[in-house]
This record gives sequence, structure tokens and C-alpha cells, in this order.
Amino acid sequence: MSRIGKEPVVIPEKVDVKVDGAHVSVKGPNGALEYTFTKFVTIEKKDKEVLVNPIDQSKNARSLWGTTRTLINNMVVGVSTGFQKDLEFTGVGYKAAVKGKVLVLNLGYSHPIDYNLPEGVSAKVEKNTIQLSGCDKELVGFAAAKVRSFRPPEPYKGKGIKYADEHIIRKAGKTGAKK
Repeated sequence: MSRIGKEPVVIPEKVDVKVDGAHVSVKGPNGALEYTFTKFVTIEKKDKEVLVNPIDQSKNARSLWGTTRTLINNMVVGVSTGFQKDLEFTGVGYKAAVKGKVLVLNLGYSHPIDYNLPEGVSAKVEKNTIQLSGCDKELVGFAAAKVRSFRPPEPYKGKGIKYADEHIIRKAGKTGAKK
């Protein structure tokens, strides 16, 4: 039994869920998402809940049961409250700015980096923090990972872009190795 899969997904007010076989579409105040799931699970809507059940007790059906329920829950949470990732950048002369749908990053290279934000993801910059938000959890996480990859944090001085809740283990420099 999947402990996650057997729990129903509760649908909050202002969120509309439509289930058509394996195709689920969710609309809410923050946007609309839709996804076609696998044939190994059955999805049904009852009142203000969405129930997910495996079609049989095969390994594939049991392994996709909890995953499908979590993906549907992420869709419902995304269109109702949304998801957000915070990134911090540290370094002399490092700057970030948002121009329309483009995130412009100056990260110590000889040229600025222009990152076109994916559709459905928005960015805000305050001091040394970049805040990415959107209704699709996967897309927000992908955009945050892509921005972080432009200048990952280094362990000696801590320069680079890191997640706000990430802890960088610092190393001693060359002078730490001398006796």
C-alpha cells in the first residue's frame, strides 16, 4: 500500500479540476496546468477530492500510484498558491536585473548572461536575492537550477549563486596547509 497514494487530493475553493481518463487539467487563480498520466493508475474526481488508485498490484502500478498522486497535488497547490525558489548571489561586482522576460546576470565574466525565463516563470531581484516563482513546480525548479549553473558557489570564498537554504562547506586556502 502506498501511504501517499491512498490519501485523496483535496481541492480548495477557486480551483477547478477536470479528469478525462488519464488526462487531468487544473485551473486556478495563478494559472492553468494539464498533464496526461500513465495507464497504470485510475484517476477519479469525487466532490472536492481527487482519488488515485492502481489498476492492479503489479510493480509498475504500485510504483506510479504515489507519484501520480503527488504530481496532481503539486498541480493543485501550484494553481492555488504557487511555488517559489530563492537564490542568493555573492561576489564583487555581481549584479542581476529583470528586463521583461529576460534575467540579466553580471557574474564576473567578460559578458553579461541573458537568460530567457521559461513561459510561466517570473523573477524578482532585490539586493543580492533572485526570487523565481510560478505555478509549475518542475519548471520553477528547472529555472532555478539553470540560473545556479551559470556560476555555482565555490568553496573557498563562497562566490557564486546558491539556493537561499543551501549551506556551502568552506575550505581553508593554501595558507591553511602550511605549518
